[in-house]
Amino acid sequence: MTSPQDRGIGTIDMKLEVVIIPVADVDRAKEFYTRLGWRLDVTPPGVVQLTPHGSGCSVQFGPTLTSAAPGSAKEYLVVSDIEVARDALVAAGVEVGEFSHFDADGLVPGLDPERRSYGSWASFSDPDGNTWILQEVTTRLPGRVDPGPTSYASASDLEGALRRAAAAHGEHEKRTGEADPNWPEWYAAYMVSEQAGTEPPR
Repeated sequence: MTSPQDRGIGTIDMKLEVVIIPVADVDRAKEFYTRLGWRLDVTPPGVVQLTPHGSGCSVQFGPTLTSAAPGSAKEYLVVSDIEVARDALVAAGVEVGEFSHFDADGLVPGLDPERRSYGSWASFSDPDGNTWILQEVTTRLPGRVDPGPTSYASASDLEGALRRAAAAHGEHEKRTGEADPNWPEWYAAYMVSEQAGTEPPR
């Protein structure tokens, strides 16, 4: 049997748990992030921790947690539908920038015309100026996610995956010219491939 020491550092599970962001006014920051619907977690005194819906990683801030300048952080928030996410942020009173995407000329305004995964961005800032970049990700690049387990962090993520599978399956039935009685199997294969970044069923 191979010992943990022999398996190497690359086999040890290390899950990113917390990102610390620098703020000048803890109460103001707490009000802002709770307004986004982020869960306020139980923490020791002097530490505020909030977790975005569907995220396995939290953010922390407090008066003595970091010496970084307030407003100097830049983080990413991955969403499955960037239009829905932006609308929800605006409805919560957050000023969000317009959509952008990359083309041959670099970063240009608007959503990615093909709505490709990783292709569309928008950003907003907290009251201290820390930047949050929204990125629409629907299909992971190969190797980004363990192809074994397939899981969804929230009901809304699962709903989005089912809707994309339904749309893709509709195109599949158009190509075959017949109804597919084994659609649950096709949906399952599509949703697994989407997360793992592998070739989807045809």
